[in-house]
Amino acid sequence: MRSELISVPGDPARPDEDYASVVLPASGQGGSIVVLDGVTPPATDHGCLHSVPWFTARLGGALTELSVSRRDLTLTEVLGHAIARTADVHRATCDLSHPRTPQATVVLARWSSETVEYLVLSDSTLLVESFSGTVTPVLDDRLSRVPRAALASHAETDATLRNKEGGFFTAAADPSVAARAVTGTLPRAEVRALAALTDGATRWVEKFGEGDWAALSALVRKEGGQALVDRVRALELADEERVFLGRSKRHDDATVVYVEL
Repeated sequence: MRSELISVPGDPARPDEDYASVVLPASGQGGSIVVLDGVTPPATDHGCLHSVPWFTARLGGALTELSVSRRDLTLTEVLGHAIARTADVHRATCDLSHPRTPQATVVLARWSSETVEYLVLSDSTLLVESFSGTVTPVLDDRLSRVPRAALASHAETDATLRNKEGGFFTAAADPSVAARAVTGTLPRAEVRALAALTDGATRWVEKFGEGDWAALSALVRKEGGQALVDRVRALELADEERVFLGRSKRHDDATVVYVEL
C-alpha cells in the first residue's frame, strides 16, 4: 500500500486551516482518510473564541479516531458523533448558533478487506480510481449550483444559504448536517486508489481547466501531490488579470491525500 499526504498553506504567514490524516490500523485489514477544509470567517465577530485551525484539528481528530475505532457506525454516524463531540468542547464558551461558528468541508473514506465507504460534504473532492483506470469524482455540488450573485454578500449568504435548505451545508455544530452528505459504498476489489483534495488543490481542474479529473489523478499518482500544488501556484501567479480566479483568494490552502489500496 502506498500513501501520500501534503498540505500547503495559501499564505505562509497564516496557519493552514485544512486538516488531513491517513490511518492504517495495526490489523492490516483497512484504514481511513480524512480531509477537512476549514471555512475562513469574515473579519467581523463569528461568535467563537477559537480559531478555524483549532476547530479542524478537533473535528479531524475525532473523525480519524472514530472512523477506525467504531466500525459499527456508518460514516454518516461517525460524522454526526464527531461534530457533537467537537461542539461539546466549546459549547459553554461560544455561540454555536452563529452562522459563522467554525466549520469545515469534509471528505471521509474508509476501507476494509471487502468494501470502500465514502462521505463528502461541501466542496472538497474525493476521486475514486478503478483498476481499469476510470476515475470517478465524488462531489457535493450544492455550492456550485448557488448563483454567484447570491454569494456576493456574507450577510446574505449566511442568512439564506449557509446550512439552509436550497443552499449548501458544512460541518459546524449541528450533528444532523451529517445526513446531508453524499455517501456510498463500493466493493474493495473495484477500487485501485483514492485521492481526497480540498478546493485549493482542485483549482487545477475547476478554475484553470488544465485537465479533467482523470488527468489530475494521473498527475498525483505519477508526480505526487506537491507537483499538483506547484502547478496550481504557478497558474495562480500567472492569472494577473484574475480571468480564472475572479473574486477568489489568490492562493488558498491546498491539501492532497492519495492512497493506493
